[in-house]
Amino acid sequence: MKNHNNKQDKSALLINDIDQKLPPVRQGVEMIPVRHEEREMIYFHDPQGYLVKPFLLDKHIGALLPMLNGMFSVREISEELQRYGSSMDDEKILFFIRQLDEARLLHSPWFRAFQKQTEERFEKSRVRPPVCAGQSYPDNKNELQDLMDRAFAKNGHRSGQTNIKALFAPHIDPRIGLNSYVPAFSALRGIQPKRVILLATSHYSGMYDPIYRGKPYIVTRKNFQTPLGTIETDQEALDIIERSKEKTGTSFSDRAHRNEHSIELHAIFLQYLWSHSFTIVPMLVGPLDELYYMEDGDLGDKTEAMASLLETNYGNDRDTLFLISGDLAHIGKKFGDNNPASSKFDEVKTFDREFLKTALRPRPDKLLTLMKKEYDPYRICGFPPLYTALKALPGIKGSITSYQLWDEREHESAVTYGSILYQEDR
Repeated sequence: MKNHNNKQDKSALLINDIDQKLPPVRQGVEMIPVRHEEREMIYFHDPQGYLVKPFLLDKHIGALLPMLNGMFSVREISEELQRYGSSMDDEKILFFIRQLDEARLLHSPWFRAFQKQTEERFEKSRVRPPVCAGQSYPDNKNELQDLMDRAFAKNGHRSGQTNIKALFAPHIDPRIGLNSYVPAFSALRGIQPKRVILLATSHYSGMYDPIYRGKPYIVTRKNFQTPLGTIETDQEALDIIERSKEKTGTSFSDRAHRNEHSIELHAIFLQYLWSHSFTIVPMLVGPLDELYYMEDGDLGDKTEAMASLLETNYGNDRDTLFLISGDLAHIGKKFGDNNPASSKFDEVKTFDREFLKTALRPRPDKLLTLMKKEYDPYRICGFPPLYTALKALPGIKGSITSYQLWDEREHESAVTYGSILYQEDR
């Protein structure tokens, strides 16, 4: 009976009227031109993970998508196409639209029902399952262990560092950035902190408006599961944060963690390197763009309050490591630029060098001044968590352990990323 009802609900929610105005294509879904079996196709990538995978459309059929903007019905699209000699009638177009709807590409009642069910199920769960396993890294424990063994045997010679307090490291796909991850995380081999404050970029919190409006920090109490095991969250530390959640602008509504990769990709390296017991405080940091215009406003006050809380409770705690997850520049057509990324390589590298050099010391004011010059023209996604960490850790000094550029030439785009190891300045 339950399955029968679900089928009835689905049928009622999917588009079935040729005269209704069709819902638009969902915002945030990336449309990437690809070649598949000698055909020009459009590949749809959904950062929030709602879309049926894999989902591709023929490039010519995809030309209909601009008409899915909330202003046209199936009948009106059919009439428009027939003006140009198309043989697609109402029935064929409705069938095509229903396929898009069922795949959850459209912002329709069917999609919204699925979204609500997915998010509520996640928020009720006690464990945050891996979302990158099987894609960015192997989902098999032995295969992942073997990948790490080979990577660290080849490049991971750095260990035995003392008084390490923090690490800023990338969260780019390990298949691309493993040569940056390894020198960054190698330094952590010989330390045994009991707690890791994990400050990480939140890429998708803006898609949940208004849930996180005025709340730059998003934490979760869920334990993190990966193929290498489960990392427990530090409930005592989370209690401390929750008591100041209004002052610090912290949300415990954790749906932004569901499909976020920035913490998960650091977790697997900690699990590989360490055999001792430790907990994490998983905290996503949303955009801090308001600081570019007004440093002493509401967002500035909340950032100061969070930094003060972290410094007071964990800044001088020898059993606490701060791990900061963030990449650097995102440039090119994939990220909204008109020109290919290669035209900006020289200027981006110059900016990155200045950014990393400024970040070697806890000078968050100077780092903010640098970012304010042209209002973050290169989309430095690692700035929010790094800025928070530098404000919380005034007694550190850093050294650059890696810097690389990923040239995604087929999409005329690029991402830069690097790492800084911080030690207590004693």
